[in-house]
Amino acid sequence: MRWDIFCQIVDNYGDAGVCWRLARSLASIHGQEVRIFCDDLPTLNLLASGVDPAIKQKIDMQPWDASHSNARHPVQTPDVVIEAFGCELPERYLAGLFIASIKPIIINLEYLSAEPWITEFHGKASPQSHGIPKYFFFPGFQEEVGGLLLDPIPAEGHLTDNEIPKDLKVAWSQLRPGAKRISIFCYPGAPLKKWLKDLGSLGEEVDILLAHGHAEQLNLYGEQPVSLPKNLQLISMPFVSQDEYDWVLSQCDFNIVRGEDSFVRAQLAGKPFIWHIYPQEDRAHEVKLAAFLDLYLEEASQELRLATIAAMTWAMPSEWFGKLGVWDAHAKRWRTHLLEKQADGGLPARLIRFVA
Repeated sequence: MRWDIFCQIVDNYGDAGVCWRLARSLASIHGQEVRIFCDDLPTLNLLASGVDPAIKQKIDMQPWDASHSNARHPVQTPDVVIEAFGCELPERYLAGLFIASIKPIIINLEYLSAEPWITEFHGKASPQSHGIPKYFFFPGFQEEVGGLLLDPIPAEGHLTDNEIPKDLKVAWSQLRPGAKRISIFCYPGAPLKKWLKDLGSLGEEVDILLAHGHAEQLNLYGEQPVSLPKNLQLISMPFVSQDEYDWVLSQCDFNIVRGEDSFVRAQLAGKPFIWHIYPQEDRAHEVKLAAFLDLYLEEASQELRLATIAAMTWAMPSEWFGKLGVWDAHAKRWRTHLLEKQADGGLPARLIRFVA
């Protein structure tokens, strides 16, 4: 089938990351014909850099305006149109769909959630005055909803020198043998300076891998630079592609992630992590986080539940870091659980079956 995916980037990487991973899975694994129309094509291209050219050339990546600027309607009417995260289709593109002899199906691809209510709304029709069928599709962890984006599934195990991506060789050369590794990719509101100081007080050697731009964004070296003990080392990473970032998560002992795509990848890495969920004014993010933790910690001991909830709500490391070994074992079991629950192919496969 022919698929058009519309992606408007709200957060710098998350929306683009999900759309690219979905397009890649549909095209390279399921043999679908995919176009992406994105309002920030340079960011999308950065995330897709380093991917096997044979995979990338299967996906037609276009600027947003290309969906309607060259003709009154799409050159080829798609079978499926995806509005990623509820973005509105360009009016002129939609007008082209009105006059098409065979109407496509429009999918409103919602944000990932573990909240129970999504099971009632997943797959429901959203009647439109223009008559083109439109449906809500909710990605999620439960079997009866839209599933997760899994591909490519990261391999477990330790790296060899030959496996280090070339963009990361400089950063990796600074790692100290025997030191724990923590990657950090979070929003500016995180209490990171205080968090790092507390981590340093534990006396353990830890190498901190900061996502591109984080040292400046979090003002770690600004007018009042953070002063850390020698057992902590801060290492700034360059901007890396989506695949390279997945690899970083798999090689760290603990990860701090943000956004929907990184959130899922941290789980597939099978390591303990903090999900710095995007804060919302109505505090809806707290409900969303609690719903995920209910699932994630369903089989955990009370001790681990308390430690994980404390970490996820930015309690200082001294309150929970000692439980990292138990948490690591739990994270590996959770990874196995996810792969079993998504053995049907997850989000792209469920989308294809739903449309069919």
